[in-house]
Amino acid sequence: MSDKIIKNGCVVEDERLTVKLAEGEAAADIAVPAGRVLVPLAVWQARRDELLARARSGEVGVWLAAGEDVAALAGDLEVLQLIALHFPKFTDGRSYSAATLLRKRHGFKGELRAIGEVLRDQFNYMTRCGFDALQPQAGRYTDAQLEAALASIGDFTQPYQASVKDPLPLFRRMDRGADREVQQ
Repeated sequence: MSDKIIKNGCVVEDERLTVKLAEGEAAADIAVPAGRVLVPLAVWQARRDELLARARSGEVGVWLAAGEDVAALAGDLEVLQLIALHFPKFTDGRSYSAATLLRKRHGFKGELRAIGEVLRDQFNYMTRCGFDALQPQAGRYTDAQLEAALASIGDFTQPYQASVKDPLPLFRRMDRGADREVQQ
């Protein structure tokens, strides 16, 4: 079954399966299905050599739970084309920080996807932190609601704070006019 996601400013179908470990299941023993998948960090770490070629082709991506250290993937950022960060609930903001770290500190250029409790009210903030794909839980939004949510991402045209998307705060981006004296 495919789900719709927002990716690079468009609503698109996505057939990527998110693999999850069941309680007591060992990362080294889990069956990784064929096709396009997101595997948990623990599976990637336990089966990296086996999954490497699939990751290079873009077939395998890695997802991190909120609170997992993005530095664990620092050596693989050139190989991975997709990293997903999980939002376990809407009040948990750790994945915002992880996204910013991946983009700014580690220079990740691939697809950065928000998964889990991904809500429309937060889409703008997620894109400002460096997410270029937003994957709400299956069935949460209709196609029309996703299209409206996509349109709402641009509601705030001039944010005050600096971000991955706007590295300078508003007061540094403002044109104060050439005829105004500089005060010291």
